[in-house]
Amino acid sequence: MDSEGSNRFESIYSTKVKAGKRRTYFFDVRKTKGDDYYITITESTKKFNSDGYERHKIFLYKEDFNRFTNSLNEVVNHIKTDLLPDFDYELYEKRQKEWEESKAAEEAAAAAGTSTETTTEEPKAADEGGDATVSEDDMSW
Repeated sequence: MDSEGSNRFESIYSTKVKAGKRRTYFFDVRKTKGDDYYITITESTKKFNSDGYERHKIFLYKEDFNRFTNSLNEVVNHIKTDLLPDFDYELYEKRQKEWEESKAAEEAAAAAGTSTETTTEEPKAADEGGDATVSEDDMSW
């Protein structure tokens, strides 16, 4: 394939959402041959019994942007307001940030050749069984 054809599939803009140890979502803006843009949403999940990944893609075109985001917001809001109004939806963001800070401190200590007493264990939420801890391998968020 010529270089122009291969550039057609490159991302113009990309962002990712890590969702626990095994799942990552990628949001990529891509360009068509006709100089139009579309979004690919990719769920990448690490397979249990191998080193590979399983990927699922959604292609979202500009004519569907508004309906897609409206419907997504509608179902998320339904869960947040009607089904689970008392749940702390920021809990997972807080845990992820703490875990990332802990990993960064460990990597910095390893690079400096020192040992740290930090741990990658996170406390369980009340809805996950109380105040016990789980390892990084057990995190499903």
